[in-house]
Amino acid sequence: MEVLYVSLLSGLVVAVSLGLHLLLLKNKDKGGSGLPPGRTGWPVVGESLEFLSTGWKGHPEKFIFDRISRYSSSVFRTHLLGEKAAVFCGAAGNKFLFSNENKLVRAWWPASVDKVFPSSSETSSSQEEAIKMRRMLPNFFKPEALQRYVGIMDHIAQRHFADGWDGKQEVVVFPLTKNYTFWLACRLFVSVEDPALVNKFGEPFAELASGLISIPVDLPGTPFHKAIKASTYIRKELHSIIKQRKIDLADGKASPTQDILSHMLLTSDESGKFMQELDIADKILGLLIGGHDTASSACAFVVKYLAELPHIYDGVYKEQMEIANSKKEGELLNWDDIQKMKYSWNVACEVLRLAPPLQGAFREALSEFMYNGFTIPKGWKLYWSANSTHINPECFPDPKKFDPSRFEGTGPAPYTFVPFGGGPRMCPGKEDARLEILVFMHHLVRRFRWEKIIPDEKIVVNPMPIPAKGLPVRLYPHKA
Repeated sequence: MEVLYVSLLSGLVVAVSLGLHLLLLKNKDKGGSGLPPGRTGWPVVGESLEFLSTGWKGHPEKFIFDRISRYSSSVFRTHLLGEKAAVFCGAAGNKFLFSNENKLVRAWWPASVDKVFPSSSETSSSQEEAIKMRRMLPNFFKPEALQRYVGIMDHIAQRHFADGWDGKQEVVVFPLTKNYTFWLACRLFVSVEDPALVNKFGEPFAELASGLISIPVDLPGTPFHKAIKASTYIRKELHSIIKQRKIDLADGKASPTQDILSHMLLTSDESGKFMQELDIADKILGLLIGGHDTASSACAFVVKYLAELPHIYDGVYKEQMEIANSKKEGELLNWDDIQKMKYSWNVACEVLRLAPPLQGAFREALSEFMYNGFTIPKGWKLYWSANSTHINPECFPDPKKFDPSRFEGTGPAPYTFVPFGGGPRMCPGKEDARLEILVFMHHLVRRFRWEKIIPDEKIVVNPMPIPAKGLPVRLYPHKA
């Protein structure tokens, strides 16, 4: 159905655009009135289809690097997701956007996202609600809080591997890593760890994530339509969980500090108002999406690269077994163990460089400004791309080579390694994701070696990198 939808959309675009061919030619290549070089693409959809389809074909960087080469410029104009846009490339572009947050630019996402995540607040915009959320989160990602999470993550990782990996000759990795990170997000944010309830949410969350950044055509069978339906279903289920939590808090069966949900229910804003239940459901929904997708993609690609690179696997295995052998029988991982996983984290960072879960993000120009000699009009949407630095030989020599040593010492130059964004809007759950990935690596290599069943499996980016067939592998358990 999705293939049919893309085909129909492509045909419509071509039909409309042929009739307006002369208008298209006038909007091509060199920018007028000091605008960056570029083109607006097809009428109505601009260059959105090409922007998205390069990811579907497994090469999202092609959209960026083709235009950098064509225009000989590190900033170019385009038309994406219904908006006039400029793409800022390279470390300088990242630095400019990240350091001017809430000065010259602010966070922006397509109107389609508001339809998938409809805010229940009648008094503030979705952007204002997001700012409130970001103010609340740091309390849950402080070092003292993170230290408590390590044991919880280790416990759930043990259950996850026992249920999904142990005793299997072959597994499909990507659904398993999504289950692992989603299970953790459910436990840490809303104290849900019943596997049956976690699995109940799994499919709708997958549909929501897939349709979140898609062409906003709300017709049956389209990714966008599926995402809206999934969001509605999940919000309804979360509302039930929230109602029960209020009862449990009143009866003393739940702790005010046990998770983010309790905190939201019991914390008022500056005016003394408490969040409504549906507002909390909206925010928890966003947290559950953001709180597991990044880490699940990273964990899957750790499996991919360790299968392809035995010498890298050996280094990770050696480090993790030294930690495992230092533990008593049944003793959980702790914060000190995580700090010893230096080589493993360098490997994970190299995975994040080559397969960044966050391909980039949008900003909006708050006022007209100049950049690199070009005028950026007020209201234009601005996109930064992780790939413009991650696989740029000026930032990372021999960029396609897997080399964890890039992250030794002081590591990459500022603004070149941006898997979690940067500036005030750097992902607040960055350290949480680090713990999830390292705990996963610990349990994985302790148990198995493995090999890919499909050696040249295609990678699709939609909107995160995903192995097209889910990354099936054959497991070889270590002998006791």
